[in-house]
This record gives sequence, structure tokens and C-alpha cells, in this order.
Amino acid sequence: MSWYTDAATLAREQIPRGFRTTSRVAIITNEWKTHNRNVAALEDRGHVVIFEPSPLEVHLRTAGWFWDQEIFDFVAARLHLIQEASMRHYLAAWELKQADMDWRSLVLSRCLSGAALVVAQLKANPNYTSEAERVRAFVASGSGSRSTYFNLCKKLPAPLTTVPRIQLKGQAPQRRAAEGEMLRILRKWGGHFRNN
Repeated sequence: MSWYTDAATLAREQIPRGFRTTSRVAIITNEWKTHNRNVAALEDRGHVVIFEPSPLEVHLRTAGWFWDQEIFDFVAARLHLIQEASMRHYLAAWELKQADMDWRSLVLSRCLSGAALVVAQLKANPNYTSEAERVRAFVASGSGSRSTYFNLCKKLPAPLTTVPRIQLKGQAPQRRAAEGEMLRILRKWGGHFRNN
């Protein structure tokens, strides 16, 4: 069994790119559901290993290779909002930042939706310096009333107190010619995202 994506990271971490196994079958999937007796029979004949690292674990691991301190710190302050952490969130935010787009909203849209997302976006927007300004913007957006804003604020999970401050040492990748086209496309989209 072998894989060749991200070979530089594998080499740096001294992780082999392949290994031999004597197992008869290995099933690797992003999601496993026991829908019926046939799938349950597969589980009964093998070992089910579930890998679900916490947002903090993903964040700490990302610190070993990521390079944008502003994005990294923004995510760190919002780890309490993240349900399913992914290193891809950091990369996607960096790509949008390179296109001068609203990368903060992308990060938040992968954590929340609806009016709760609007509240989180307003709290993360450095252009609003007071709660009164955020409340006015929330009401003006049509997301709800003043009391809805404050009720949603109370429902947002409390920030984690165990997130260490980490100074990144990673280097940004060199820009390739094709990236200019990607940035043009991102700008054309205008920063409209949906939950994936």
C-alpha cells in the first residue's frame, strides 16, 4: 500500500510513503455508516478504527507547516466553533486572502450557518468596534432583531482557554503562474460561499 501526495511533508516527518500488509482487506473511508446487516457483518470480521482528531489537535499539527500567522491566530480564537476540523480550511483561507477576498467569512461558514454565522461574522469583522454597531448591522442585514442577536451570542460556545499561542515558522509556497488565474476566478466569484 502506498501514497504519493504531499511527499515533502511525509519525508520531513519521516513517514514512509508505503508499507506492506498481510491483511486480506483494508477499507479506508472518510465516513463509515452501518446501514444494514451486510455492513455490520464486515465490521464483525475486522477492526474499525475511527480517526477524529479534535480541532485543537488539527490546529497544533497545522502549526508545524503553515505560514500565515494572521489566519492561524484567527482560527485559534475560533476553535470552539469548529465541528469538523480540517487543515484544508487554513489553505482555503490563505488562497482567498491572496485574492484580497473575505477569508474570515469562509472560515466561519465552515463552522456555522444562518443567523449564528452572521453574528460570528460581525464579531470577527474588525470594522465594527462596538456591540452597538454589530447589533445595528445584524438588524440591517435582516437576520433578526436586537434580542435575537444577543440570544445567538449567548448560544455560541465559549472560547477555549487551552489554545497555546504559537509563532509559526513555515514558509509560504512560491507563487506559480497558474495561481494568477486562480486568483482571478476567486475574485470573480465575489466571495460567495456555501457550507460544504
